[in-house]
Amino acid sequence: MNPLKRLASQTAVYGISSIVGRFLNYLLVPLFTYYFTPAEYGVVSEFYAYAGFFSVLLLFGFETGYFRFRDKDGAARDVAYSTALRFLLGMNLTFFLLLWFASSGIAGALQHGSHPEYVAWIATILALDATGAVAFAKLRAQEKALRFAAVKIFEIIVNVGLCLFLIVYCRGVHEQTPDTFFGALWDPAVGVGYIFIANLIASGVKLLLLAPQLRGITQGFDRALFGKMLRYSLPMVIIGFDGIVNEMLDRAVMKYLLPGTPQENLAQLGIYSACYKLSILMSLFIQAFRYAGEPFFFAHAKDKNAPQTYADVLRYFVIFCAFIFLLVTLYLDIFKYFVGEAFRAGLHIVPILLLANLFLGIYVNLSIWYKLTDRTLMGALVSTAGAIITVTLLLWWVPLLGYAGAAWATLVCYSSMTLLSYLLGRKYYPVPYDVKRVLGYVVFAVVLYVANQELIWHTGMHVLLSGTLFLLVYVSTAYALDVRKLRRV
Repeated sequence: MNPLKRLASQTAVYGISSIVGRFLNYLLVPLFTYYFTPAEYGVVSEFYAYAGFFSVLLLFGFETGYFRFRDKDGAARDVAYSTALRFLLGMNLTFFLLLWFASSGIAGALQHGSHPEYVAWIATILALDATGAVAFAKLRAQEKALRFAAVKIFEIIVNVGLCLFLIVYCRGVHEQTPDTFFGALWDPAVGVGYIFIANLIASGVKLLLLAPQLRGITQGFDRALFGKMLRYSLPMVIIGFDGIVNEMLDRAVMKYLLPGTPQENLAQLGIYSACYKLSILMSLFIQAFRYAGEPFFFAHAKDKNAPQTYADVLRYFVIFCAFIFLLVTLYLDIFKYFVGEAFRAGLHIVPILLLANLFLGIYVNLSIWYKLTDRTLMGALVSTAGAIITVTLLLWWVPLLGYAGAAWATLVCYSSMTLLSYLLGRKYYPVPYDVKRVLGYVVFAVVLYVANQELIWHTGMHVLLSGTLFLLVYVSTAYALDVRKLRRV
């Protein structure tokens, strides 16, 4: 099979699991934003932002390290997997115990002293998910995309089902007959904590489903191999941590940077986080591409036509991402109903965040140069530069522009990292990217979005009609220039 079509098929399988699963998860956004206030939803966003940082630290970059060394130097695949799994299991058990016993002090430091259980629950979720991540890596390496997808989807179904049961049904019963069994399951004092409880149970169920992969822990521990994996993977921790800084730091620090009261700032954080969710389609595609792309890039690294293949991958990747950008922005009047009315004041940041995620996707493609040449430390320098940009702009723009400043900071960060990675890639692993064509699609999509806004403003044309016309212009143009060529490959 043609490598592009093979990557597309793998991305499709991972994408279906991500799209179906995340769409089910996406349905929780209107649930949370209709049942909780912006300030309450801000608490959830804050804790999951903290969780994002620890999720990187607790994985130690061993996903990528496992991919790199499962065949390197003749190392047995089972031993490489067992080595990674044993290390991560020990690390996460230690982390879980430390945070569980220190939960009261941590909650107080975060200004949530009345809910130390939130810290304990998040710690448990993180430990379960990090352990499961290496099992998922094994499924990806074995190209068992269907099993990967099935476990992911089932986990999300459990999470969504529990959220609906606890927040909608039990809460409703409690308001009518609080002394009944189901009514007693809802405690108003727990509040948004039920979101964490549902997540925790779903993560536990996921780990049970991954039990066949976890049995690989019995294959031994190779100290020499562990040393190689650790040296390779540690820079990936820096890269991942910097990535979380770029993606999640805004939600972690916003309540401290905004000029309002703590409750007002949490409400602004809730609005920002809810509107960030409207860029979910772009994030879904990028995540699906990551799942399929990483093993694909390593598998084809020795092919003589690999550079050209990677260039083609980026071009079609951008074509599809630009389509997603237009789909959401041109039909924002429909997508806005996924969040409660109190959260729609932040809709103006959605195009900015979509464009930022588009550049993040380009950066994911370009990052192959340091992974394939073992220059992960240089890759870490690129991500660190992005993190410095993020921190600087957040401190500067959020107090001045509010949460819109965070959106602009995200866009500047990802576009800067894309440029820097491209320039370094030209030196260390040249790939004949069609830069003009790639940037042309990005600019074309932005121009169509602006033109649509102007047309509606000056003519009063219905937003759905106008959006459909401009989307057809993009699709027909992309098909004529590039997409139809795939049919002949």
